[in-house]
Amino acid sequence: MADLTIIGGGAAGMAAAVFAAEAGLKVHLFEQNEKLGKKVFITGKGRCNFTNACDIENLFSSVVTNSKFLYSSFYGFTNQQTIEWFESLGVRTKVERGDRAFPVSDHSSDIIRALERRLKELGVKIHLNSPVESLLLNQEGTAAAGVRLKNGYEQKADAVLIATGGFSYQTTGSTGDGYRFAQGAGHAVSGIRPALVPLVTGEEYIPRMQGLSLKNVSLTIRNGKKKLFEEFGELLFTHFGISGPLALKASSYIGKTLEKTDLQAVLDLKPALTKDQLSARLVREFEDAPNKQFRNILPNLFPAKMIPVILELGGIDPYTVNNTITREQREHFSEVVKAFPFSIVGTRGYNEAIITQGGVKVKEVNPSTMESKLVQGLYFAGEVLDLDAVTGGFNLQIAWSTAHTAAIAAAEAQLES
Repeated sequence: MADLTIIGGGAAGMAAAVFAAEAGLKVHLFEQNEKLGKKVFITGKGRCNFTNACDIENLFSSVVTNSKFLYSSFYGFTNQQTIEWFESLGVRTKVERGDRAFPVSDHSSDIIRALERRLKELGVKIHLNSPVESLLLNQEGTAAAGVRLKNGYEQKADAVLIATGGFSYQTTGSTGDGYRFAQGAGHAVSGIRPALVPLVTGEEYIPRMQGLSLKNVSLTIRNGKKKLFEEFGELLFTHFGISGPLALKASSYIGKTLEKTDLQAVLDLKPALTKDQLSARLVREFEDAPNKQFRNILPNLFPAKMIPVILELGGIDPYTVNNTITREQREHFSEVVKAFPFSIVGTRGYNEAIITQGGVKVKEVNPSTMESKLVQGLYFAGEVLDLDAVTGGFNLQIAWSTAHTAAIAAAEAQLES
C-alpha cells in the first residue's frame, strides 16, 4: 500500500515525489522508460532552462492558456523558490538573457541527478520500465485506489497523481496516456495540438531561403483583419516554412485558429525604419550609385539568400539602372520590405513540438489543490493539464508549481484522515 502513487517520472512527477515524501508520505513513482527525466534531459537543447527569474506578473503573462488557474500554484511555489530549491539540492544556477535560469554547468543531467539523489534519500520507491495500464478506482468510481500496470501488477494507494506529460517528443514517453487515464475517471480533455512548434508556409519562395536566419525582424499574423500575433525577434527559414523563436512563440497563439483556416503573415524586414525612412534610404543608395543596376545596391540592404526573392516580390527588374527607378516603383518595393508576405498553412508535428497545447480541462480540477473535482484522491500536475506557456522556462515552472501544490494537498489530506 502506498500513500501516494505517481504516474510519470518527468519534471512534475519527480518534483511531486520529493515534495510528498518530504511531507511524510510513502510514495511510489512509476515510469515507463528505463530512466527518469528523459524529456527534461533534452529541454533547452540539453542545457535545461528550468525556470524564468522574472517578476511574478511576467510569469502569469507568459502563460498562454488558463493563466488564472495557476494563481495558487505560482504563489505557493514561486520561480524564485524554484531557483532556491535547486540550489539547496546542490545545483549551482545562473540567469541569462531574458531572465532564463540554467544550471551553471549547462547540463540538464545536473537537474535530473539532483532530483534522483533526493528521491533516494527520502526512500521513494522508483519503478522504472513500468508502464501503467489504467487507474484503479473504488467500487463507486468516486475515489482513486491505485494503478494497474501493463504486466497486470496492481499498486494500491490512497491517492494517485497523474504527471504523464503531454503528447510531444513521444520518443521520451509522452504518449498521451495521461489523457486516457483522466478520461477513464470521467474527465474531459480539450483538443490537443502541437505547440511551440515550427510553422509550415504555403509559398514556394520560402524554402528557397532555407537556412537563412533573420534577427531583429517583426512578425505579424492575421486571420483576415483580426491580428492574432505580433512580435519582434529572430526567425529562421526552413525547407518547409519558418522556425526559430518568433515562429515557435507564434504557434502557441495561432494553433487553434490554424486548425480551421490558413493565416496571412507579414515580416517587417526593417522595423527600425518607418516606410518613409526606408524610402529615403533607397533614394540615398540610388544617388550614391546612379548608373549602377538596382541589383547591385541590394547586398547593402539584405542577406544574399533573400535577394532573389525580394527582387521577385518587389517588382523592380534587377537590371534597371538606379537613376531610372520611379517613385512608384520605390514605394512599392518599400511596402514589400515593410510587409514581406506569406501564408501559414499548418504546423509541424508532435515530434518537433516542445510542448502540447490542450489537455485535462482545468474547470474539473481544484486550482488550490490540483485534486480532481470528480474523483477524490486523484491529482494532476504538469503538461497533462490544459496549461501552456511560451518558451523561456515557463512550462517547467508550471510543472514544479503544480507538482508542489498537488503533493502538499495530497499530504495534508492523508495526514488529516
